[in-house]
Amino acid sequence: MKMYDLITLAEKAILILIAIFTIVSVGIEMYTVIINGKISLTDLLLMFIYAEVLGMVAAFYKYNKIPITIPIFIAITALCRLIILQGKGISTIDLIYESAAVLLLAIAAIVIQKVMKESDSDSQAKDKALEDRESNK
Repeated sequence: MKMYDLITLAEKAILILIAIFTIVSVGIEMYTVIINGKISLTDLLLMFIYAEVLGMVAAFYKYNKIPITIPIFIAITALCRLIILQGKGISTIDLIYESAAVLLLAIAAIVIQKVMKESDSDSQAKDKALEDRESNK
């Protein structure tokens, strides 16, 4: 077995463990919510983060790659959850820094999606040009 195969196998095993741990964590969080008898916004955001992590693992198995925007969305959600958890006791400068981080991540996601769409349309145009050239031969 080659080193690449071992690394790929380790990567897939780690992703399976991440999926299992995420599902267990969701179960624990739901149990805690049920026992407490109330659902807070931070609970919902945490469950959304878990759902995004599972989506990231699923995307890897479906497309054999992880779209870069998914971890960015997870980071945005985690920062928003942090801001909410800190509540009114947060210092103004920390709130500005955390809000700026959310804005920066949102801009990065938009730019990355735009670049990816342009590269997809460029590759489709190149493929069409190749097809046209081959059909004219």
